Amino acid sequence: MKFMKLGSKPDSFLTDDNNIRYVQSELASDITVAIGDVKFHLHKFPLLSKSACLQKLVATANEDNCNEVDISNIPGGPSAFEICAKFCYGMTVTLNAYNVVAARCAAEYLGMHEAVERGNLIYKVDVFLSASILRSWKDSIIVLQTTKSLIPLSEELTVINQCIEAIAIKAGVDVSKVDWSYTYNRKKVPEENGNDPNWNGVRNQAVPKDWWVEDLCELEIDLYKRIIVNIKTKVRVPDEVIGEALKAYAYRRLSGFYKGMIQCKDVGKYRSVVDTIVWLLPAEKGSVSCSFLLKLLKAAITLDSGDMVKGQLVRRIGQQLEEANVNDILIRAPEGESTKYDIDTVHKLVEEFLMQDQNAEIESAEGDQEVIEIRRPGILSDASKLMVVKMIDSYLAEIAKDRNLPLLKFVDLAEMVSSISRPAHDGLYRAIDMYLKEHPAISKSERKKICKLMDCRKLSVDACMHAVQNERLPLRVVVQVLFFEQVRAAASSGSSTPDLPKGIKDLKNGSYGSSRSIATNPEEDWDAVATAEELKALKGELAALRMANGVGGSERNCNDSSSNSIDKAAVSKMKGLLKSKKIFTKLWSSKAGQGGDNSGSDSSESLSSAIPEEAKSTPSRNRRNSVS
Repeated sequence: MKFMKLGSKPDSFLTDDNNIRYVQSELASDITVAIGDVKFHLHKFPLLSKSACLQKLVATANEDNCNEVDISNIPGGPSAFEICAKFCYGMTVTLNAYNVVAARCAAEYLGMHEAVERGNLIYKVDVFLSASILRSWKDSIIVLQTTKSLIPLSEELTVINQCIEAIAIKAGVDVSKVDWSYTYNRKKVPEENGNDPNWNGVRNQAVPKDWWVEDLCELEIDLYKRIIVNIKTKVRVPDEVIGEALKAYAYRRLSGFYKGMIQCKDVGKYRSVVDTIVWLLPAEKGSVSCSFLLKLLKAAITLDSGDMVKGQLVRRIGQQLEEANVNDILIRAPEGESTKYDIDTVHKLVEEFLMQDQNAEIESAEGDQEVIEIRRPGILSDASKLMVVKMIDSYLAEIAKDRNLPLLKFVDLAEMVSSISRPAHDGLYRAIDMYLKEHPAISKSERKKICKLMDCRKLSVDACMHAVQNERLPLRVVVQVLFFEQVRAAASSGSSTPDLPKGIKDLKNGSYGSSRSIATNPEEDWDAVATAEELKALKGELAALRMANGVGGSERNCNDSSSNSIDKAAVSKMKGLLKSKKIFTKLWSSKAGQGGDNSGSDSSESLSSAIPEEAKSTPSRNRRNSVS
C-alpha cells in the first residue's frame, strides 16, 4: 500500500476521557473547535495561517466575544479534522488509501488552498492521489470504497470519477503488462494452491484475462455498475470476461445464489443487485452461460423483480435454452401457489426458444438506391431441438411427482415440443407413467388424453417390456405396444419401425368391428386400465406369436419375400389371434377412428435403468374381472 508522510514534528495530540483533544504545549489554547461530541483545544495561529474557513469562523466568534467554533458538518468527522490540524502544526501525519479522501474533503471544507498558503494540504493530497494512489490497482479500489461516506463532496471533487477511470484503464491493460498484485482464487494453478512441491513462489502461469474481476467484488453495487459501464464503453474487454465478472459478483454478493436459493434479510438491496446485473449483461449471445441466466431468473422471481427484468432474462435464456439442464429449469413456484414448481415460466422459456425458428430474421442490405430486406429461416439446429426436448421430457418426469400439478399444464408443455422429431419416446413415456403413478384418481378420459402424447411405435425394447407390465396404462395402450412390437419383430428391421400400411393402421384404430361384444360399454373398457390377468394373457399370446413368426420368418427369408407381405402376415395373424380370444372380444366393438391416434413428441432418453426396476413391482389398482 502506498503512503505519504507530511510534517516533521512529533505528534503531540492527546485525548482525555471526556472526548477532549488537545496539543501538549507550554502555550495555553485560545480556540476550541467543536465537532459533535468531540472538542479540540488548539491555538489560532497555526490553524488560521492555512485555513480560510477557520479565519472567517474565528472572526465571527471574536465579534461575539466567544472562542469556540462549531464545524460538526465537516466531511470525515473528527479524525479527518485531526489530520488537517496536525498538518497545520507541522506534526508528522501519514496519508494512505484509507484516509486520503477524507483528508482531501476535510481540507476542501476548511479552505486549505494555495491562495491561503503555498504548499497547502489540498495541493499535497492531489499530488499524492495522482502520482501514487491512482497508479496502484488495489489502492484505487480501497480509495473508491472510502468515497461513499463522503458523498457528495467526493463526487464534486471528481475523486470518484478519477478512481473509476483509473480502475477501468487497468482492467483493459494487455495481460502481458500486468505486473501488480491482484486477487484470483477461483481457478488457482497447482503451485498457488500449495500442491506443487517444486513451486518456488514465482508465478509461472500467464495472467488470466479475467484477473481483475474478484477485486471489484468488494465494491458496492452502485460503484461497481459505474466501473463496468466504463470498462464496456472505453476499454476493449471481451464480452465473455464481462460476463465472468458479473457472475463472480453475483456469487459474492448474493447469499445462496450458487444453489439457486436466495437467502437474505434486506430484500431491497438484493433486488437492486440482481436488477443491476441483468442491466449490465452483455448483448452478445453466449457471453454468459444459460445456467447463470437461470439462476438470475430464480433470484428475480424470489425477490419479486419487475416484469421488465424477468422478461429480459426469459428472452436471453430462450435463445440458448439448449445449454440448460433439468436442475436449471426446476424453478420453485412463488409462495401461495398450489404447485411446487413454476410451470408457466418454463412454458415461456420453451416458447421463446421455438420462436427462433418461427420468426424469420431480417437483415438489411444497401442496394444502389434502396435498402433491401433479406429474410432467412430460423437458426435452430436439429441437435439443439433434440437437447431441449430431452430436457423437457426429464422436466415433465420431475414435475409429475407433484400431486397438485394439473393435467392441463402437463399436457400443454408436452404438446409445445410435439413438432420436434425424435428417434424414441422413452423419456415421454417415463414422464407419463410418473404422472399416472402420482395421480391414480384421474378419470379414464384424462388417462386417455395423457397417453395420446406418446407414440407406441417410438418405444424402445426396454420401454415396451415395462409398458406391457404396467397396470397404470389403459388397455388400449398396452395392446398397441404389443402390436407394434410384433410388427417390428415381423419386419425384422431392428429398432426402426416401418411405415404402417392401411390395414395395420385400421387395426390399431379398432376399425374391425364385431357384433359379438359382451361388454356393455366397449369404448370405456378400451380406455380402462389393464388388469393383471389381461396383461398376463397379452404377454402369453405375444410370446406365442413371436415363436410363430420366428418359423415363418425363416421360410420368408428363404423365399426372399417383400416387406409388404410381412406386414400383411402380421396383420392377419394378429387379427386372427385377437378374434380367437374372448378377452379381446370387447375391443372389436369400438367405433372406427376412436382408437387414439398417437401424435405426440419424441424423446431419446434411455429407460434401461429406471423402467426395469419399476417393472418388477407395479401396484394393481381398479382390477376388473377378466373375461373367461
